[in-house]
Amino acid sequence: MRAHTKAPEGGFPAGLTLLAAKEDADGFGLDFGVLKLDQGASFDETAPCESAYLLMSGAAEFRFANRTEAAARASLFDDGPTCLHVGKGERVTLAAASACEFTVYRCANPKALPARFFRPADVPDEYRGKGQIGGQCLRNVRTIFDGTNSPKDAELVLGEVVTLPGRWSSYPPHHHPQPEIYHYRFTEPQGYGHAELGETVLKVRHGDTVKIADGFDHAQAAAPGYGMYYAWVIRHLPGNPYTVPEFTEAHRWTMAKDAKYWKPAWSE
Repeated sequence: MRAHTKAPEGGFPAGLTLLAAKEDADGFGLDFGVLKLDQGASFDETAPCESAYLLMSGAAEFRFANRTEAAARASLFDDGPTCLHVGKGERVTLAAASACEFTVYRCANPKALPARFFRPADVPDEYRGKGQIGGQCLRNVRTIFDGTNSPKDAELVLGEVVTLPGRWSSYPPHHHPQPEIYHYRFTEPQGYGHAELGETVLKVRHGDTVKIADGFDHAQAAAPGYGMYYAWVIRHLPGNPYTVPEFTEAHRWTMAKDAKYWKPAWSE
């Protein structure tokens, strides 16, 4: 997979579209795919490794560990996430009560893990960037699971970011050695944003996916008028789990709530 994979013309087809594979030569070690199900259809698998299934839209049942959990999501932007996280060998069925869509994440972790089901009430909204540089970096970060609430043997970290129209997120620019994937959606199908990948700036659109390699700064910006969502997944490295990113020194000053910056009178 290239660093930037564009959404297929006409949208994603029914079934699982794999956009990254853990066997790829780039060393990311992550599967990432978009799963679309028509009403009445189902997806069944015995998890081949540590896996997560995130509901993007529609109504569905999650069946696992002798449990059935119903969930629905009308809006990525206004509704919190519902997600199932399992270890190798867990039998999973996703049954569509309406046309629905999931994103699917895997890494090669062969260890058994307790199945965990996250509802929106389990995932706090974290409004980062409030008061930072006049509110130009305010966004909603939803960390579904990470090292603070995962079993010690888990290797995936998963979350979402909702970026306001015309504003920045993942800012100031930051980097980390652990591989990461972003998957984008917008409030309108023609919406777009810009994704930094080191010194390269990518124009990202609805359904695009970007791989972020070791050390690349990756700040994001949404075009005015368009809310930007991205799901993000990180893989812990052996002996080097993901905790917090390293912010680029030149731009750290913008994190201070009282940071002084140019603002002309005519902009009031």
